[in-house]
Amino acid sequence: MTLAHFSVSSAFLLGLMGLAFHRTHLLSALLCLEGMMLSLFIALSLWALQLDAVGYVTSPMLMLAFSACEASAGLALLVATARTHSTDHLQSLNLLQC
Repeated sequence: MTLAHFSVSSAFLLGLMGLAFHRTHLLSALLCLEGMMLSLFIALSLWALQLDAVGYVTSPMLMLAFSACEASAGLALLVATARTHSTDHLQSLNLLQC
């Protein structure tokens, strides 16, 4: 395992552990998701560079576009929950009522 593969996989696992264990605020959960998406983007970019194929170059850009859409939807949900519940704590949200 090279240093680049180790760095990308450890960044993804750190984001996953942060999402699983530190779920107090919605903003921290969204930041962990963005970190995971960024590590996947870097992994796809490195994979496309290693293969030297023109067809695989568009997949990291497509994933980056989807992660930007995910971030904007997450921030819209954050603003909506902060306005309706006046907090972004995940324990104060009842998912059955939202």
